[in-house]
Amino acid sequence: MTHFTLSHTTTADGIQLYTLRNHSGMRVSISNLGASMINWWAPDRYGREADILLGFARVEDYRHNPAYFGAIVGRWGNRIAAGRFTLDGQPCQVDCNEGENHLHGGTDGFHRQLWQAQPDPEGLRMMLVSPHGQAGFPGNVMASVLYRLDEDGQLRIDYTATTDAPTPLNLTSHAYFNLNGGACDIRDHVISIDADAYLQVDASLIPQQQAEVAGSAFDFRQPAPIGPRLDWPDPQLKLAGGFDHCYCLHTESEPVAGEGRVAQPLREVATVYDPGSGRELRVSTTEIGLQFYSGNFLAGVQGRGPQAYAIHDGFCLEAQAYPDQVNTPYQEAVILRPGQVYRQTTVYRLGVRD
Repeated sequence: MTHFTLSHTTTADGIQLYTLRNHSGMRVSISNLGASMINWWAPDRYGREADILLGFARVEDYRHNPAYFGAIVGRWGNRIAAGRFTLDGQPCQVDCNEGENHLHGGTDGFHRQLWQAQPDPEGLRMMLVSPHGQAGFPGNVMASVLYRLDEDGQLRIDYTATTDAPTPLNLTSHAYFNLNGGACDIRDHVISIDADAYLQVDASLIPQQQAEVAGSAFDFRQPAPIGPRLDWPDPQLKLAGGFDHCYCLHTESEPVAGEGRVAQPLREVATVYDPGSGRELRVSTTEIGLQFYSGNFLAGVQGRGPQAYAIHDGFCLEAQAYPDQVNTPYQEAVILRPGQVYRQTTVYRLGVRD
């Protein structure tokens, strides 16, 4: 059973804050600005509470949010090379907000929009209408995100969307986690990812080819601490300043060139454990890709504490399609067309090991 409590915090800009709470007292705060996860308060192995999310001190600060803290990003999560693709024979140019490339929906993507909050019997639903031409994307899109928190510490995020014209769509949550509550960085966190391959990138972090993880710093098929792997002399780590790569998750059926989106079952794909606090995060998704980002660009970002964040102070596990998939033979799998419904589910389950 999920318990929904509405916070009465509302700013002059119409920014609102909501809280999902379960019987054990776990609390997740969500803002209608970017449909963003703001706080996730949870106990450690000794019952001491801490906020395991990175973010800002004031909800108003999420208005700019260059780090995309906690936000739902879209229409396109991750990167599109040169912000260009061809759709049904027509060239398209979208906002280039990371050098020459498109990133996370552009300058005024979903993360900077005020969503309409709709309390739901099971949780909190956020709705957004993205008009034709926003960030250069075609079609009017109606997007919906439903957050639900259960008694087992599972935060379930169900995404749906429709459109009136063909458009690329790739939504994801950009929550930054630190399971020790910010007491130190994430280097001691132990991570496992159920993937045999990942996407190697160029200097601008655009995927170039798929590579096997075996024998590399990217092999997390067995649990391993993040810190020592960051120190490996791997050219891919040097390019990205750490991990900022999409893992090719095991799927029930492989994508087929030229064919549309293939529904995948919800399955567990990653686990992160913090030995110091005992907190453990398990990630399940219906997506084919999981972007593991080790907070490489956090240095100097002023968060909610008195000191600015440092590199590797948090990590993201973003369930999504492959970066730049619109420029591959598998483009059709990420095109939403009129009459279709985009559906995606990602679950973050937070617990404690003894």
